[in-house]
Amino acid sequence: MAKILITGASGKLGSLVIRHLVDSQGLSPADIIAGSRNPQDLEALKTQGIETRKVDFSDEAGLSTAFSGVERLLIISTDAIGQRLAQHVSAVHAAKAAGVKRVFYTSMPKADASAIQFAPEHLGTEEAIKASGLAYTIFRNGWYMENLLMSLPKALASGQWFSASGEGGVSYIARNDIASAIAAGLARPVSDNVTYTLTGSRAFSKREIAALVTKTTGKPLTVVDISDEALIAGMEAAGFPAAVAPVFASIDKAIRQDDLAMVTDDAEQLTGKPRVSFEAFITASKDALLG
Repeated sequence: MAKILITGASGKLGSLVIRHLVDSQGLSPADIIAGSRNPQDLEALKTQGIETRKVDFSDEAGLSTAFSGVERLLIISTDAIGQRLAQHVSAVHAAKAAGVKRVFYTSMPKADASAIQFAPEHLGTEEAIKASGLAYTIFRNGWYMENLLMSLPKALASGQWFSASGEGGVSYIARNDIASAIAAGLARPVSDNVTYTLTGSRAFSKREIAALVTKTTGKPLTVVDISDEALIAGMEAAGFPAAVAPVFASIDKAIRQDDLAMVTDDAEQLTGKPRVSFEAFITASKDALLG
């Protein structure tokens, strides 16, 4: 069996991908390598028979060593907005030098056209992978359902959800469904170069989400339309750094333009299993929504 290395293995997505490689795809732990900038965070995986390695995206020479003997490499995009393109390019160069056969990468929907300010970093990574000459599989991951739990509980507590997204929608997908699809793609890669877009089964606007949350919790939630500028000001007032607020506000602009509304069946085609429905996620998250 080909050796598969997953970067960011201590993170939520990486750890789920590894779990699905073993539990859903039936891979032996001996065929999996878990990589992290902090290998000490991978001790639980090591006890399962999974090899662990230090993978530091700021050390290209070290990456070539980390990728030695690896045939399939999953590069999970880092969270270093503004720096990750350079990090990813270093990883691609190191993969080429180490003789990796196929690179897998977690990108985002419409990386070539999205209004989200960090989309060019993903597009640049995709372009670097293609330019490398390595075989590739790109997963353009849709927005996690779980992302909503960062903002909805506070909005529900106040009864107002401030938004600059208009009537645009998002085809949210559960993180676990994305991980399952990625694991399937890693375990059974196609021979061609391919890009998958992993989304939910339909797009929901914030008003539709608010109505569903109200129905589920019994608490009223009203969407309050505001401008991009007002959203940025509100974020800064809430403690977001001035350099960060516009980045997150650009997500609402992208939603307004339906950059995150695309719907595909790629996730189900990869796994052969149905995705968690958005309605089921909201119902299961009732306690978390109520705080």
